[in-house]
Amino acid sequence: MRVLGYGDNIVDRFIDRRTSYPGGNSVNFSVFARRLGADAAYLGVFGNDRFGDLLKDSLIAESVDISRSITRNGPSGWTNIRLQNGERQFLDWNGGGVTLAEPLRPSAADLDYMTGFDVVHSSVYSGIEEHLPALRAAVPRVSFDFSSDDDRRSDSYLASVCPFVDLAQFSCADLTFRDSRRLLLAAVRHGAGAALATRGTEGALLLAGSTFHEGASEYVTPSSVVDTMGCGDAYLTAFLLGLLQRGWSQNRQLDAGDIAAAMSAAALYSARQCTVEGAFGRGWPFSEADPDEARAALAGPSVPLPRYH
Repeated sequence: MRVLGYGDNIVDRFIDRRTSYPGGNSVNFSVFARRLGADAAYLGVFGNDRFGDLLKDSLIAESVDISRSITRNGPSGWTNIRLQNGERQFLDWNGGGVTLAEPLRPSAADLDYMTGFDVVHSSVYSGIEEHLPALRAAVPRVSFDFSSDDDRRSDSYLASVCPFVDLAQFSCADLTFRDSRRLLLAAVRHGAGAALATRGTEGALLLAGSTFHEGASEYVTPSSVVDTMGCGDAYLTAFLLGLLQRGWSQNRQLDAGDIAAAMSAAALYSARQCTVEGAFGRGWPFSEADPDEARAALAGPSVPLPRYH
């Protein structure tokens, strides 16, 4: 399988550990897919700073192809995080930096490059919504992470994105089971091929066609939990690869047994992610003397902080 993460990247600064970790939904997808055996690439924009170097070096170390990504003059995105009982508390961020301010707009050559992948995955933090029609026309399958922001659950946003998405994923730990069902129904009604809700310890829910499928979470011993960064991304990646391995496509829905097997494997991989620092490790210690770290250590900017990851 060949898969591509397209769009967002960010550096997660854990204040407690004084360590910065590479991350971002599309980056995490590419890394997790490579670790699970897929041929993975990442396409996006890096800032020309220390954080951009961290992201690029980490992806290269994970054998993820970044050869078509670009570096722009500007800051990388960062977010400040504190842990409390293993759970993340997002403090402030810089709005995503140059990655979101000047996202990669795919050229004809980029779209031709994307045709060589079995699936292209992106997210709401990639700034590519206007390019989804062209992307959808070029690639076999599109996966899109809607995260958990309320404005990305609105009918207007769903109507603008879902017609171009084969698998829509939502982080729904903040919703009831009934509201999670309603959200998935809305996504499919607006055109998504299928819709997945990850619900933390409550497991996951998939709507494929007119049928709901439920998947349980895997138990993790509390003492082994390092943090929950990237657990939803890990679930999505393993689930998506499981579907591909079982022959999922636009024109072929999988049976209940195949979906159950993919959800079970995804739950196990997501549980293991709880034992990893950051999204996938590879942290760099803080050095407040470094200008990029010093800027990020200042009081947060007046940018609304999304419930991202």
